[in-house]
Amino acid sequence: MADARPIGLFDSGVGGLTVLAQIVRLLPHESIVYFADTLNLPYGDKTPAELIALGDRIIRFLLAQGVKCVVFACNTSSSISLEVLQQRYPVPMLGLLQAGARLALKSSRRGRIGILATAATVKSGAYEKAIKDLCPQAQVFSQAAPRLVPLIESGEIDTPEAEAALREYLTPLKEAGIDTLIFGCTHYPFLAPLISSFMGPGVALVDPAVAVVEELKELLSQKGLLANSTPFHRIFVSGDPESFDRLARRLYPDPLPPAVRVDPA
Repeated sequence: MADARPIGLFDSGVGGLTVLAQIVRLLPHESIVYFADTLNLPYGDKTPAELIALGDRIIRFLLAQGVKCVVFACNTSSSISLEVLQQRYPVPMLGLLQAGARLALKSSRRGRIGILATAATVKSGAYEKAIKDLCPQAQVFSQAAPRLVPLIESGEIDTPEAEAALREYLTPLKEAGIDTLIFGCTHYPFLAPLISSFMGPGVALVDPAVAVVEELKELLSQKGLLANSTPFHRIFVSGDPESFDRLARRLYPDPLPPAVRVDPA
């Protein structure tokens, strides 16, 4: 039996569009309610208590929209607030860390895995723990990249400033001899061409969005929640909708509905 209720998806900004793109590709009949907490970005400098409080408000807002599950399209929230919020609400929730860890280990030839992420994600140690739980002998090298999300949210995708920031953050990982690099933030795939050029062909780039959407498809199938209808997407933001729309048009290949500003309090 088909379930036409939408999938809830949230991030601090446009990063979650990389997850939305994978859902549209793999689950073309699913409707999506996307919430971008642009008023509070970046999430990478928030405390765990702040991230849990923000996530709680967003989950309640998404539930009020009638979602059947929630995908944390934000690595920072996935690493810090997912487990807490899973205990508070009965709706199925998926995060990026476990999926990303599994895909990284599958992609790695020598078990030398780099993580490029926000400061909060790196500080949490959640990615390293997820990888080590699956493969204790893996060597994990984490690098915080606090300037990347603000650059991307400002539209600085292929500028000298973005290149300089990436050079600063990626050099230690390159010198460590990693063979696999996890995009530990959903914003980072927008910088994939620059990252690939700097790291070279010997380093596999891992986008956890691909893996988490595969897990989402399996979850919906197992629970009988797959849709079989024409999708209807909605986008909400906590900040300026016009700024979000302008940037989304640059970054997302297909037309999106205009963002609507809401206060999820």
